[in-house]
Amino acid sequence: MRVLGIETSCDETGVAVYDTGLSGAAGLRAHAVYSQIALHAEYGGVVPELASRDHVRKLLPLVRQTLAEAGLTTADIDGVAYTAGPGLVGALLVGAGVARSLAWALEVPAVGVHHMEGHLLAPLMEDDPPEAPFVALLVSGGHTQLVAVDAIGRYRLLGETLDDAAGEAFDKTAKMMGLPYPGGPQLAALAEQGTPGRFRFARPMTDRPGLDFSFSGLKTQVLLAWRDSDQTEQTRADIARGFEDAVVDTLAIKCERALDEAGSDVIVIAGGVGANKRLRAKLQEMAAKRGGRACFPRPSLCTDNGAMIAFAGALRLEAGQHEAAEVKVTPRWDMATLPQVAATA
Repeated sequence: MRVLGIETSCDETGVAVYDTGLSGAAGLRAHAVYSQIALHAEYGGVVPELASRDHVRKLLPLVRQTLAEAGLTTADIDGVAYTAGPGLVGALLVGAGVARSLAWALEVPAVGVHHMEGHLLAPLMEDDPPEAPFVALLVSGGHTQLVAVDAIGRYRLLGETLDDAAGEAFDKTAKMMGLPYPGGPQLAALAEQGTPGRFRFARPMTDRPGLDFSFSGLKTQVLLAWRDSDQTEQTRADIARGFEDAVVDTLAIKCERALDEAGSDVIVIAGGVGANKRLRAKLQEMAAKRGGRACFPRPSLCTDNGAMIAFAGALRLEAGQHEAAEVKVTPRWDMATLPQVAATA
């Protein structure tokens, strides 16, 4: 199947074509992402109404561009996948409306994809993909979750954040320290110039059993350290390094515990924070010591994108799963309620 994927859950418009007839990374025929960062920067965060309107402006031109890059026309599409949730309801409805209209006009099936399942399955698009069962760390936007993947579509939540997600902690900490929006990537880049160990912050909730996370207290520690410092550029970088080390160590400690609990040695990492170089190195080292492996999507597929939606949708469409023609989205959606994807020959 050649599946068109559409992602409009927040502030990125993503479109891709995935071809199930090709294996590994070659299956992704083309993909394009338009980011609204410049649009929302003056507000210091995403404005939902503006996000929806920008998806309306950008989505169809992006569909045309992606099909052209893949060397395909709409007549070559065998199915359409779109993000149905979780996300901003207005933004989701733009993608769902376009996807459902295309599927109806082309007389092909369409399927709504869970945004976090898209992230979770993104590493499986690469060459030599991991096979279930494995453990997944999802660190995307407002989500930080550890999930036991018993099979595609069969997920057990092992732990999640009780307050700020890791990505939110990066963005909010960066804002407190005067870095421009979006702050997370800026903070990670600044940490590269930081002195390791000059500032050491707590590794939250690692001194007790369990797999849940909490990053709000760490954020407060950083605020106090920054407020009471000389606030030079080097100190800013040193605090950024101390903060990043604390987050990375915390995630690694919890990942190892989750592997122990699930009886697995394979960890899959997906979501925007999954592009962090220090986190990748730390988890690869941890997995190697256990005789296992850590699997990531390529950095360009860590943030929101249409490729992950096309791939996740293709798996479900090939298994015969699709829905009626109504335009329906689910802004709040528990991934544990998803049906399992039956194995196909």
